[in-house]
Formats: sequence, C-alpha cells, structure tokens
Amino acid sequence: MAYADHSEGSSRTVSIVIVALIHAVLGYAFVSGLGMQYVKKAAEQLNVVDVKEEPPPPDEEPPPPPPDQPIEPPPVVAPPPIVQTPAPAPPIQTVRTPPPVFNPVPVAAPPPPPPPAPPRAAEKAKPRGQPGSWVTDADYPSRAQREERSGTTGFRLEIGPDGRVTNCTVTSSSGHPDLDAETCRLLPRRARFTPAKGTDGQPMADSFSSRIVWRLPQ
Repeated sequence: MAYADHSEGSSRTVSIVIVALIHAVLGYAFVSGLGMQYVKKAAEQLNVVDVKEEPPPPDEEPPPPPPDQPIEPPPVVAPPPIVQTPAPAPPIQTVRTPPPVFNPVPVAAPPPPPPPAPPRAAEKAKPRGQPGSWVTDADYPSRAQREERSGTTGFRLEIGPDGRVTNCTVTSSSGHPDLDAETCRLLPRRARFTPAKGTDGQPMADSFSSRIVWRLPQ
C-alpha cells in the first residue's frame, strides 16, 4: 500500500510540471511572437497523462463455514433503554418475634414429713385370762381336720382404749388360708384386754402380737 501511494504522488507531480511547462511555452510564444503553428504543433506533440485514482481493493470475505457445522446466528444485542427508571426499594417487612416461652423445670415436691410417732404407752395392754383359751379344739375347721392339716398362724391385734380388739392382721401364715381366716374371725370376739395407759395415766390404744398353733384334736 505504501508503494502505490508513492507512485500516484509522482504521477501527479509530473502532470503538474508538464502543465506548467506548457503554460510557460505558450506565454513565451506570445511574448516572442512565434507563430501559432509552432504553438499548435508543440501542443499536439505533447501527451497529457491523466492519472485516475484506483479504488482500494475490496476486503477479503471470510471463507464460508464447513457444511458439517451449523451456522450460528449473530447474537441479538438489545439497545439500552433510553430512560432508566430506578427500581423501587423492597418493602420493609416487620416480623414480630413472640416472646420466649418460659417452661419452668418441674421440681419434685419434697416428701411429706413422716407422721408423728404414736405416743408410747407407759403401761402396755394386758390380756384378760389365758390367751390359750381364746381358741379351742372345737373351733378347728372341719375340712382342715378331715384333711389332717395343721400349722401356726401369727397375728397382731389392734386394741382400743376400752380394751376391745378393733382389728386383726395375720403376720405369718400357717400355710392354709382357712386356718388363718378362722384365727382373725375368732380373736376379735373372744380376746379381751386391760387397756394400755399413757404417761398421763389415761387409757390409750395399743397392739398385741402372738401366735396360735393349730393342732389336730386327739
């Protein structure tokens, strides 16, 4: 490209020089009074070269894509908006946090205080008569007698301030329920006691424990 520009500049310079020479010759011819035929003759022999500017070579087109590859369309570029409206700020949402729920840790209640110890008798309750006479051979259960069953039943009697038995409890079994049941059936009706006395000399409740031996009658 640099060489072509230099050639075009040289041609223009030559043309300008030739035109200047022609004007100089014509002026000299008029001044010196030469004949017009010499001027015309010189003008005919002079060849004026008109140099035309050549257009620049066209840009080379890119080679077409191979047939196996799909032709991708050019990306679509959206023009920027003329007026950009600022986006509104998001609304502020107030979230109410519920107050914390206080769950008290259950505390086990202290055990109730033990009941006060019953007042101790200054004088214990005493049986009236012989305890052995409270149950006789005639009280032996007939079925236990037929089956020849025997045993020893331990018991505890609750005695009121009047000396009467208020309750009977089997503390040790004879091994036969009918003998145990007969023991607590007979004793509350037959046993009598001299009531116990407290430190103030007044009668008070008390208890009495013992055993009955059930032996088969002879």
